[in-house]
Amino acid sequence: MAAKQKKSDKSKQDDQTPQQPREIPTPRLYQKYTEEILPALAEELGRTNALALPRLEKIVVNMGVGSAIGEKKHLEEAVDALKMLSGQKPVVALARKSIAGFRLREGMPIGCKVTLRHRRMYEFLDRLISVALPRVRDFRGLSPTAFDGRGNYSLGLTEQLVFPELNPDKYTRPQGMNITLVTSTDRDDEARELLRKFGLPMRAA
Repeated sequence: MAAKQKKSDKSKQDDQTPQQPREIPTPRLYQKYTEEILPALAEELGRTNALALPRLEKIVVNMGVGSAIGEKKHLEEAVDALKMLSGQKPVVALARKSIAGFRLREGMPIGCKVTLRHRRMYEFLDRLISVALPRVRDFRGLSPTAFDGRGNYSLGLTEQLVFPELNPDKYTRPQGMNITLVTSTDRDDEARELLRKFGLPMRAA
């Protein structure tokens, strides 16, 4: 009886012992940025202050789903796919104005988007560069001029299935996306050099 009581007390102590938090590994691209890219940029730009060097601030992924006007299920599929790709819940985008020719009314849901920062941003960019873009058919590099004049770069993918985590048996309808990489610099040449050092495959200018 005493042995049974001791075993019961030990079990209670084990239940009350706080579990050690699991150590989350640092994203590979963030580690590359701090250890390799920052020192290289500092030398090239002649700046010693790390805060004055260009950095990636956020990634905005947007899916326009025009067919959702007639079939709401298409928007639900896009939201589900974007959630799986990004690891966070997308925001549904609403039409800003009515267009009679497209049967579009103001406030109608026609797309979805997510804004990625910090850890998820670096993890998504890593998968985009190392996995998704090499799977694009006849890929010959990204345009080096697709900047907005303020250091932000945009690219488009015509097919979401270049990301292997999406099951082609589930997502059978073609769906593209627009990806915007927002940097801290307002100079396109500095942003271009930053993204190239991350490994973004741009064509020669």
